[in-house]
Amino acid sequence: MPNFPPVDEQLAYIKKGSAEIIREAELREKLENSRKTGKPLRVKAGFDPTAPDLHLGHTVLIRKLKHFQDLGHTAIFLIGDFTGMIGDPSGRSSTRKPLTREEIDRNAETYKEQVFKILDAKKTVIDFNSRWFSKFSAVDFIRLAEKYTVSQLLEREDFHARFQEEKPIAIRW
Repeated sequence: MPNFPPVDEQLAYIKKGSAEIIREAELREKLENSRKTGKPLRVKAGFDPTAPDLHLGHTVLIRKLKHFQDLGHTAIFLIGDFTGMIGDPSGRSSTRKPLTREEIDRNAETYKEQVFKILDAKKTVIDFNSRWFSKFSAVDFIRLAEKYTVSQLLEREDFHARFQEEKPIAIRW
């Protein structure tokens, strides 16, 4: 059974270099439960393979995944191949253009090579969001959408800025 550091210590390490943690109380609760049960958190960050190289902006999230790894949790490097094919709306001032399957596969391969310069390959799960999204029906997408409110969406700085600038915000995954 893993021996996780005290929750306050974990939070201090996770907060290092962060501007904010949205819903910190929820993270604290999850860390407390993880420490009680000895079960590591499964922490994911998604990266749409929009280019062949990871860039400085990616390293911020990858480094945060590394912090969770350092604390004994499982890091999931999620490649957004499904969202890459439809043009994911998040993380940008505008919606990304859809990519071809060939572009996605080529870029995903280079991501897998590069990410292990920061993350421990033995403690990292590489996954693709098409594994579950490609099986979704229209009903599944609607049920997923109903779990999130407009106010939750606008908590994100990127969407809030687009709203303030009267730029389009599309509901896509």
